[in-house]
Amino acid sequence: MLSDNVLVVTGAGRGIGQAVAIELAKEGATVVVNDLGSSVAGEGTDGEPAKETVATIEAAGGTATAHVGDVTDPSYTESLLADATNAHGPVDGVANFAGVADPAPIHEMSLDQWERVLDVHLRGHFCLLRSAARQWIGADEDRRRSFLCVSSQSALGHYGMANYTTAKAGILGLTRTAANELDEHGVRVNALFPSGTTRLSDALTDDAYRDPVPPEQVAPMVAYLLSDAAADVTGCTLRAGGEEIGFVTDPEMSRLAYREGGWTAEAVAEQFPDITAEIDLDRSETLVSERYGLDADGMGG
Repeated sequence: MLSDNVLVVTGAGRGIGQAVAIELAKEGATVVVNDLGSSVAGEGTDGEPAKETVATIEAAGGTATAHVGDVTDPSYTESLLADATNAHGPVDGVANFAGVADPAPIHEMSLDQWERVLDVHLRGHFCLLRSAARQWIGADEDRRRSFLCVSSQSALGHYGMANYTTAKAGILGLTRTAANELDEHGVRVNALFPSGTTRLSDALTDDAYRDPVPPEQVAPMVAYLLSDAAADVTGCTLRAGGEEIGFVTDPEMSRLAYREGGWTAEAVAEQFPDITAEIDLDRSETLVSERYGLDADGMGG
C-alpha cells in the first residue's frame, strides 16, 4: 500500500508511534524514525529508542533511518524534513506521535507543567506542519501528500489533565484550518484519536482493571490515511484502537433560537429549557464515570 513512499513518524521510539513506524515499513514505506528519547514528562534525551525501532524495521527487511530531535524546535523540524528528503527523496507524509504527560488538577498544576505539555503537543504539531507545508507547497503539486495530527478523546475533557486536553483540543482546530489551507496544494491533513496501552497512557490513567490495548492495533488506520487509498480524505478526525475504528464528527450548532430585537437575560432563562430540550444536560455525570480513564491514549513516548 505504501511502496515508494517516504514517511516521517515522530515519537516513534516507543508506544503507538513505534508500532506505526513498523507497520508503515511493512507496507513498503521508507520510514524516518524520530524520537527525542525523553521521559514521559519530557525530561532528558536518549537516541536509543529511535535506533531500536530502526533495528526492528531493518530486521524485518524494511528500510528506516533514525533522527533524534525536539519537534518543538522549528529549526529542528526544518532539518528533519530536509534530511529525510536528502537521504531518501521527497517526503510523502508525516505522522506526529511525539507527546508527553504531566497530569495534575488545575489548582495544583504549575505553569511549567502547563507550558511543557502544550509545547510538545500543540507547538510540536505546528512546527512540523509548517515545515512540511513549506517543503510541499510548489513542489510537484500533482503528487498528493498527507499529514496526520494526533489528538485524543481526552480533548472532550479529562479530569486532572487540563494541559493535555487543551493541547489535544487545539490540535483539532489546527487540523481543520490546515486542511482548508493546504488542500489546493495537494496536501491532506487529518487528525486521529488513538487508543493503546503505553507508558504515556499509564501516566494519564490509573485503571488496574482495564485490559491492555495493543498499540499495534492503531497502525492500520494510520497506514490507510497516509496512503493514496485515502486521497479524498482530509479535514477529518478518525478513531482507532483495539478492534474499533470510527469517524468523529466536528462540533456543530445543534439547536438555535431567534428573538427579534435580541435577547435579555430573563428571555434566555425562559427559553433555555426549550433550546436544550433534546440535549442531555446531565451527561456530565456520565462523562465523569465513563470518559475519565476510558481511553488508554498513547502518543508513542
